Amino acid sequence: MRIGPYRLQNPLIVAPMAGVTDRPFRMLCKQMGASLAVSEMITSNKALWTREKTLRRADHAGETEPISVQIAGSDPQQMAEAARLNVERGAQIIDINMGCPAKKVCNVAAGSALLRDEALVGRILDAVVRSVDVPVTLKTRTGWCREERNARRIARLAEDCGIAALALHGRTREDMYHGEAEYDTLRMVKAELSIPLIANGDIDSPQKARQVLDYTGADGIMIGRAAQGRPWIFREILHYLEHGECLPAPQVGEIRTLLLDHLEALYAFYGEYSGCRIARKHIAWTTRGLKNANAFREAMYRIESTVEQHAHVAAFFAGLAAENDRLVYEDQGLPAQA
Repeated sequence: MRIGPYRLQNPLIVAPMAGVTDRPFRMLCKQMGASLAVSEMITSNKALWTREKTLRRADHAGETEPISVQIAGSDPQQMAEAARLNVERGAQIIDINMGCPAKKVCNVAAGSALLRDEALVGRILDAVVRSVDVPVTLKTRTGWCREERNARRIARLAEDCGIAALALHGRTREDMYHGEAEYDTLRMVKAELSIPLIANGDIDSPQKARQVLDYTGADGIMIGRAAQGRPWIFREILHYLEHGECLPAPQVGEIRTLLLDHLEALYAFYGEYSGCRIARKHIAWTTRGLKNANAFREAMYRIESTVEQHAHVAAFFAGLAAENDRLVYEDQGLPAQA
């Protein structure tokens, strides 16, 4: 799959997730096999551009190319300015957020709220595409509500405006993340598009990835929540797509090393105070469902030092490795399968 001049090594892409897809997480997912990782969304509101949080989100130092940055907003000219600024800061692909269902985003008429105003969608897409000389992609949903799934019209509009690729989540804004994603709309959109379509929503296993690709005809798949605490899912999916078989679950020692390295990257990126706190959710996701994990997490949440947190995690996984070389989950008492 190509996005503008960039030929991706495989069809696996990390979805943009606020508070999750920071630079350390993007780099980890790419290490695990993802060909592209989209940044956390950066606001088009100029008043926030110099804030530490925004500047950190725009930090791509050492990141594997191509670098994709998502911008969010509802004013065409502000979005165009945000696109230009982020290209100056290193973005090689600009992604437009028209898919976020969060109230704080939709309440300012951004994200998936834009799907109610197709004329405004067109003005934003046209303004951003014209403002930069890098590829522009769009992430959106099947519509604002189930009664008005307008993804086909939005997709045609996007193609006409020069959008290089479309990522489509198989839910409406009304659905939020409830229920199951549907792929019929994605299949219809793909049949009408000449630009690449990236399927998104509930793709949480190698088998599901194969199924969605085959059914929709999509050119790529975008993984979000399923990668939280399990970044090796990209490696598992890629192996399954290429060989038709599942990889063995990763060994405890490998996961221990991956997580500890990720923690060190978070500490370096955020500093002592924020690094320790942001690391907690990644530790919780990685240990979710593991034997003795509840007691471990309760103790871990009280730790305020990165050194102590790192040591605590190392000791927990050393204990797991002493019992079994594969992760054992309490719900089935068996090693995890890919």
